[in-house]
Formats: sequence, C-alpha cells, structure tokens
Amino acid sequence: MGELSIKIKIGDREYPMRVNPSEEERLRLAGRILNEKLKSFRDSFGIDDKQDLLAMVAFDCMAEKIKSETEIHDLESSFFAKLSSIQTQIDSALSD
Repeated sequence: MGELSIKIKIGDREYPMRVNPSEEERLRLAGRILNEKLKSFRDSFGIDDKQDLLAMVAFDCMAEKIKSETEIHDLESSFFAKLSSIQTQIDSALSD
C-alpha cells in the first residue's frame, strides 16, 4: 500500500505529511496529545505565546521520554540480573 496524505493540526496550524498507513493512527494520536498539552500549559500558566507554549511542550515531552527510557533501562537491568541469577541456580543444580 502507498503512502497517505494527511494533515495534522498542532496549535493553530495544519501540517501536511505523507505517512505509511500503519503509522497514521500513531501520528494522529501524537497530534491530539500535543494539542492537549498545549491547552493544559495555556490554562495552567496563562501563556498565550505559541512559541513559548510549543517550547514548554517540547521540553515536557523530552523529559517524559528520558524518564521512560531510564525506567526501561532499569527494568532491563533488573530482568537480566534475575535471569543471570536463575541461570546460575540452574547451572549449580545441574552440576550437583
């Protein structure tokens, strides 16, 4: 299947893009989340300047991404440590 032509509205602007059909839903969701964050920051801080709002949303999204990546890394480390411990126990049981 070919690419789709879609428009994603962020703030007061529409951004045309060509996307794979498999990514359309994810990109539309990202647009909705960005618009919700823009509204939240505007309501919470009383800021109307679009550039300031977009900068704050970008910063918030990056902070969330870093937090998620750190949590994933910590979970992976814990998982592999437990897996290694289990492997050691299995090796010990087999050598007895």
